[in-house]
Amino acid sequence: MEALSLVTRESFDAVMRMYTPTVYGIAWSRLSNRADAEDVTQDVFVRYFGADITFESEEHRKAWLIKCAVNAVNSYARSSHFKHSARFEDIDTLADIAADDDVARNAENKELHGTLHAAVMQLPPKFRTVVHLFYFEDMSIAQISEVTGERPATVKTHLSRARDRLRKLLGEVEL
Repeated sequence: MEALSLVTRESFDAVMRMYTPTVYGIAWSRLSNRADAEDVTQDVFVRYFGADITFESEEHRKAWLIKCAVNAVNSYARSSHFKHSARFEDIDTLADIAADDDVARNAENKELHGTLHAAVMQLPPKFRTVVHLFYFEDMSIAQISEVTGERPATVKTHLSRARDRLRKLLGEVEL
């Protein structure tokens, strides 16, 4: 992989390839709609391209993109377009993005992943966001707090309540 510059305009294509799954996953986990998630993902990268920022590190760039994605998703979810459009779930989309190559090849694991994802999608949006950031993006409570603007205690509460609901939803599923 080519070396990434920490200046936004110098490595746009490489950054898009690297972070599109992350940004799209955040958008899709909240919006549950492929087209809406693609729109938000595109908006985030348009903002990135126009930002003209020099990042301190690759972690700083990732954090900026995640925060931008969370903010864009929240704005989109408040829009009248989102509120008045028909909602549908495409369960396989995020499962395919989050699954690694070995899991994607194994039908049984893919089915389990789909079941887990379907359960996550039944959670309220605020819970889905923290679950996605914690488990799919491997972010700490402090990092999620910073990105979402919620207090760490609130993030912990959302994560705990999401886990409790998932246990009830998945009850008899063997993990």
